[in-house]
Amino acid sequence: MAEKLKYSTGIKTKPFLFVELKKMAKYKKENEKLSNKKLRDKAIKDNVLQFDTDNRNKEVASVCIKRLDELDDFLLDKLLNGAMDVSKQIAIYSILKTDRLFFEFMNEVYRDKFQIGEPFITDRDFNIFFNYKAEQSDKVAGWSDYTYYKLKQVIVRILFEANLIKDQEEREIKRPIMPQIIVEHLEDKGDKKYVQAMLGGWVNDINKREAG
Repeated sequence: MAEKLKYSTGIKTKPFLFVELKKMAKYKKENEKLSNKKLRDKAIKDNVLQFDTDNRNKEVASVCIKRLDELDDFLLDKLLNGAMDVSKQIAIYSILKTDRLFFEFMNEVYRDKFQIGEPFITDRDFNIFFNYKAEQSDKVAGWSDYTYYKLKQVIVRILFEANLIKDQEEREIKRPIMPQIIVEHLEDKGDKKYVQAMLGGWVNDINKREAG
């Protein structure tokens, strides 16, 4: 569960990584008998991710494998073969499951925007969010202003690349429509809260309204 994870700034250097995640997902399916460590080492040797340095290949391969560990066969198939928006929703889900700060931002800011009827994510929203987290956590309180600034930049870019906001300047929210089969699958896994964080509320009611 994301809230059991420690707060981390890792997302600054390991953001959405949608293309890389799909490459590693395909590679994992082709080498399904390998342990995570052997899979990572083989991916580096085979230059699957095609970064300039082994360190960057190792870093990104490791985080992709961590995110892929949160996906069962059904979700892995949707990541690889689903429509683009669906595939990106699965990628976002994998980040929500592995990054506490991002999950809490989506759950406490992005989701709340729908509930109060405000369509834009502002700098003030980020400031309030980070201040609140700093009050809750000595670790977050110890981060520099520059770290907060970079985290804001990365979160905005992730939301834009995942089609969850319309642009990176005004940051107008786009509510995604998630196929009911995926909603039900995640609910059955006990992960309704992650779907709600992405969709901004009670998922079945949202899908019914959009369909109507």
